[in-house]
Amino acid sequence: MLIGEVARRSGVSARMLRHYESLGLVRPTGRNDVGYREYSEDDVRRIFHIESLRSLGLSLREVGRALDDPGFSPAELVDDLARRTRERIASERELLTRLSRIGAAGPGDWEDVLRTVALLQALGSSSPGTRQRAALSSAGEAPVPVEALVEAVLSEPDPSVAGALRWALARAGDGLALLAEGLDSPDAEVRARAVRAVAGIPGEAASTLLREALGHPDVAVRRYAAPALGARGVGDAVPTLIGMVAEEVRDVEAADALGVLAAEPGAAERIAAGLVDRLADGTLDASARRRLTQALADIPGPTASRALAELAGDGDRGVAVTAVYLRGLRGEG
Repeated sequence: MLIGEVARRSGVSARMLRHYESLGLVRPTGRNDVGYREYSEDDVRRIFHIESLRSLGLSLREVGRALDDPGFSPAELVDDLARRTRERIASERELLTRLSRIGAAGPGDWEDVLRTVALLQALGSSSPGTRQRAALSSAGEAPVPVEALVEAVLSEPDPSVAGALRWALARAGDGLALLAEGLDSPDAEVRARAVRAVAGIPGEAASTLLREALGHPDVAVRRYAAPALGARGVGDAVPTLIGMVAEEVRDVEAADALGVLAAEPGAAERIAAGLVDRLADGTLDASARRRLTQALADIPGPTASRALAELAGDGDRGVAVTAVYLRGLRGEG
């Protein structure tokens, strides 16, 4: 077959066939009387093999090795192609995400685009200081898209940077749907970062999500949600807060939240009763009983006063001394 017919049968242009010949990939079997190239059936079959391998992403050099090197390993080639394809897809996804975030920022001109790109790059820096500065500057002329802030919050291991990111997210006042997804993450660290970020966002929508977090199967999530709800005056947090005091889990923060809740009408007696019930638990050690006694300090009302009076005569000297001191502060000693 002459080159024109081969081109029609294979779908490969005559120009590309000549290029293949120049690279040594396909050598026509011979030439006819007037010097035109002639291709055999084997030559045409090799052309189809070349095109098949190229469709997998092989370079022409790799195609030549695959066809001519007896020691060439197809399995290794396929594995390498799969790896390169995954890397390319990941790179394309990263680019698509970046473009989506830049679009979400609503840039007005190319200066806005460049500022947003710079902030996104800074958030992904290996330097904690750079990430922190990016978070603190995110409320400026080129705000970081909320999606990028949420992703940064959920992945940030540095406490100082994480605090700056939560501040930035709270200023943005959005991202709750993405944070809710973070609460369902299989990674405990991500769940904890998500609930702390929700706690920093004002508004009823965030409070609703925190109420849902009180029933989360992860106790750490519940214990981050409870103080935030206490500070917002949500009484549903009381049982968890009392448990935090007893178990010495951010107990000062929990006791402060109980004090805030006690200012709500009718809440003081319920909180005092909960603390008294927990004090009656015979399995508590002395330090837990002292912490619960201390938590009664900021709870007004007769139930707390009676409990402190009884605790002033407690068999544990530490509990008794604490109760006597607190009664003095309350003017009841």
